[in-house]
Amino acid sequence: MKINNVNLEKAAAFAEEVKRDKNKALKIKRVEGTWSLKEGNVQFTSALEHAQGSTVVEADGPPFLGGNGKKPDPVQYCLFGLAACYAQTFASIAAEKGIELKKLKVTAENKVNLSRALGLGNEPIVEKVKLSVEVLSEAEKDGLKEIENLAKERCPGVYCLTNPIKLDIELK
Repeated sequence: MKINNVNLEKAAAFAEEVKRDKNKALKIKRVEGTWSLKEGNVQFTSALEHAQGSTVVEADGPPFLGGNGKKPDPVQYCLFGLAACYAQTFASIAAEKGIELKKLKVTAENKVNLSRALGLGNEPIVEKVKLSVEVLSEAEKDGLKEIENLAKERCPGVYCLTNPIKLDIELK
């Protein structure tokens, strides 16, 4: 059965697997990309592997930072990942609760201060990120507020932005 474009049977089966073996919840996510050194090319390209194949994504810096502006910049992909992750978490929790959504629109926005990136200051690069969630449903407002709170608590993208995560960088 699907609600909100979420396959509840598959999600429930995975949850049961994890109940039996917590290690089943551990997944490795990996992105590998290449910087183009050829003038005029999009700057960064990656093939993202997924269950049904692979998708090529490209990023390009804005012209004011020396890019070509031909593709979204890396920060836009970060915001896209956050918005998509939050939407998936929200829709899935609603589906688990039997709440059908008629519309779900998530907007992720931030203000970037590039002074530090340019080596010209110590101001925070990003001070905050804002998620705006537009939901249409026949569900009660309290039920949607509960889903909003659970999505904020359970969303991996939200977790990544709100909790320190150790970052290792290895130069080869």
